[in-house]
Amino acid sequence: MNAGRTVPAAPRLRARLKGPLAALAAAAAAAGYVLAVRPRLLRWGATTQEAAGPLPGDELVPTARLQSTRAVNIAAPPAVVWPWLVQLGAGRGGMYSYDALENAVGLGMHSTDRILPEFQQLSVGDTIPLAPGGGIPVRRLEPGAVLALGGTMNPRTGHITGHPAAEGRRVAGPRLELGWTFVLQPLGARSTRLLSRTRYDYSPLPLGIPLRVVLEPLQFLMERRMLLGVRSRVERRRPRSRRRRGGPQ
Repeated sequence: MNAGRTVPAAPRLRARLKGPLAALAAAAAAAGYVLAVRPRLLRWGATTQEAAGPLPGDELVPTARLQSTRAVNIAAPPAVVWPWLVQLGAGRGGMYSYDALENAVGLGMHSTDRILPEFQQLSVGDTIPLAPGGGIPVRRLEPGAVLALGGTMNPRTGHITGHPAAEGRRVAGPRLELGWTFVLQPLGARSTRLLSRTRYDYSPLPLGIPLRVVLEPLQFLMERRMLLGVRSRVERRRPRSRRRRGGPQ
């Protein structure tokens, strides 16, 4: 009979340490992401100075809890890049990102490879459609230089309206204040620095958990592709003799 048999000490010790070791490994992975990976995602292509410094449109979310700044160089002047930004949106020029992923959730994105004259008129107060029946308002517009989008999102519905605080209205329940700005900076006579900055504020505080865990990596994936998509479209349509390399690959 084995009733009196004792389990060796080593297996018992390994069994007791299994849980704490798994927790320690998870904590180490989380720390590695926060310290090494996340900062690179949040400022892909941007310099330290660009990521930390102010940009037009920051005023849309004055006290941001989350911020990202990404950038590419484009071998064309700002006046050539600008039309591609003006026609952004579902049912317009698209978002120049991963259409298949966006359409898998019903956003109806079809990114064009040409300038669409019918979508070259844009004004403050207009809405850039991001999905059928929903979009983000234009809050600041400086032709050839700044396109700033922003509003207040209801996390329950995903619907975005103008910033109620700026209009003297109070918001009840969970809210997400967001600002998304594109800035074109000339680099000499023939090139452009395209910067994209997003800023978020939110309430209640636990809402920040899914934003950091889910939204940040997803936004990096889609926005990186978008910036590269703008660059490839602009440079593809430029005379070959005027192109030159620049920006992150």
